[in-house]
Amino acid sequence: MKKITLIFLLLLTALNADEKTANFAGGCFWCMEAAFQPVKGVISAESGYMGGEAHTANYQAVSEGNSGHYEVVQVRYDPDVISYKALLEVFWKNIDPTDENGQFYDQAQQYQTVIFYQNQEEKVLAKASKKALNESGRFSQKIATKIKPAKEFFKAEAYHQDYFKKNSLRYQMYKKGSGREKFLEKAWK
Repeated sequence: MKKITLIFLLLLTALNADEKTANFAGGCFWCMEAAFQPVKGVISAESGYMGGEAHTANYQAVSEGNSGHYEVVQVRYDPDVISYKALLEVFWKNIDPTDENGQFYDQAQQYQTVIFYQNQEEKVLAKASKKALNESGRFSQKIATKIKPAKEFFKAEAYHQDYFKKNSLRYQMYKKGSGREKFLEKAWK
């Protein structure tokens, strides 16, 4: 039995060896989950919190602005199917990168946009993509999205996970009512 368990663990490890994670703060994490989950090569997108100094995070503390964390989505992906650079493109096309105070009607520090890099390569790619967007002329204002080193990820409470699926009508009303949907349609024609 021990041999079978060991073989199973080795196979499981081998299957997950090429998985990577990326972390993006794009305002409401429900919207970012909805943007990333259907992308080919994305294994999962989970709502959570990152960036604060507190050693833990939960929705109440983060939403009240007491922890310094941002609402983020942690994307697990297969780099053989989708690159980090392509994930950056998904990110940019699902936010207003010029809003320095948050996203749409979520206006506070915890809703600001941030790319959290995990290594030097991600940092370079994030900075290059931000520079290219700034120079593209697509937006009249400067890109406000921050680029910061990743910190510990705290998974959000279960009721936030897959909110856009479990509460699709409410989610669609939120997305439309916040102005996100209209902005994205106009900005990325």
